[in-house]
Amino acid sequence: MAYAIFKTGGKQYRVQEGDTISVDKLPVEADDEIKFPEVLLVNDGENTKVGAPTIEGAGVTAKVIEQHRGKKGVAFKFKRRKGFHKTIGFRHHLTKLQITGIEG
Repeated sequence: MAYAIFKTGGKQYRVQEGDTISVDKLPVEADDEIKFPEVLLVNDGENTKVGAPTIEGAGVTAKVIEQHRGKKGVAFKFKRRKGFHKTIGFRHHLTKLQITGIEG
């Protein structure tokens, strides 16, 4: 059960081969292959390599499934006793990935 922790978009993700994850939008098309070189940790089932800060020569490859938008979030602002309230909705732009390989 090999897994890796990699970094993209200012966030860290723990993944195994075959996992499907959604990350912040990346400038790629559907069905493209993408490689993430910023790998922080790799475990191959027996040994664990920890980077300082990243592991040289390690990488996580993934196939882009689709570009989509996340669930709707709500930002509600109000000022008490003033009668002021405002609701703003937003949806994050995301990229869905399927992890195809872990190297390192």
